[in-house]
Amino acid sequence: MRKSQFEDSVDTRVDPRWQARVDLAAAFRLAVRFGLHEGICNHFSMLLPGARDRFLLNPYGLHWSEITASRLIVIDPAGNTVEGDGMAEATAYYIHSRIHLAAPHATVVLHTHQPYATALTMVDGGRLEPCVQSAVRFYGRIAYDDSYNGVALDNAEGDRMAGLLGDKEVMFLANHGVITTAPDVATAFDALYYLERAAQAQIIAQSTGQPLRKLSDNFARVTNAQMMPDVPAFARRHFASLKRILDRDEPDYAT
Repeated sequence: MRKSQFEDSVDTRVDPRWQARVDLAAAFRLAVRFGLHEGICNHFSMLLPGARDRFLLNPYGLHWSEITASRLIVIDPAGNTVEGDGMAEATAYYIHSRIHLAAPHATVVLHTHQPYATALTMVDGGRLEPCVQSAVRFYGRIAYDDSYNGVALDNAEGDRMAGLLGDKEVMFLANHGVITTAPDVATAFDALYYLERAAQAQIIAQSTGQPLRKLSDNFARVTNAQMMPDVPAFARRHFASLKRILDRDEPDYAT
């Protein structure tokens, strides 16, 4: 059967490490477009293809709209820059490196203070409730850190976060922000995008003062099982469509 022009294709001629840089740079630019960024704060990282202890990361001081594939740095677990110009912001390696090392599924770790999801971390006992379809995608896949321990400035705090994440894909950090993880950039960014949309819908609904119409645990579980098999392919197509927008409007991201 002939493939659609919009289906993903893997170009085996492209160096996987360069492709990783391009995809991660695209995620930064897209985060700006969707208002998921905050100043020069927050971090996206990816385990360097073919390595177990080297991570791609945004250098401290760059606005995310400035990031390109070639400006990303490679760091080791101690936060030393081993490739590229610039340095890692301290909390970036204390959080990201410990999660990468502890969680096999976390090839990509995206951390933001995006407004709506972060607002839920400010609510006592705040949870993403199964009351809109986009939230059901995350049912049973979120870890909640309900103890704010200040700025993450040591391995112990990074290890604590990694332990709480466990095998979950998403983590809400009390009074702080959110993290999504995945084996690839497309899936991690797709999760970040839809997490924010679901949180936004919930907060708008809660602002009416009316009770939320929550799905039962059983129905949420069944619906999640229906959705998840299609998520990886959907995420790749979604991310590919967003990269086409960048290719048209901000092609320098891939340089």
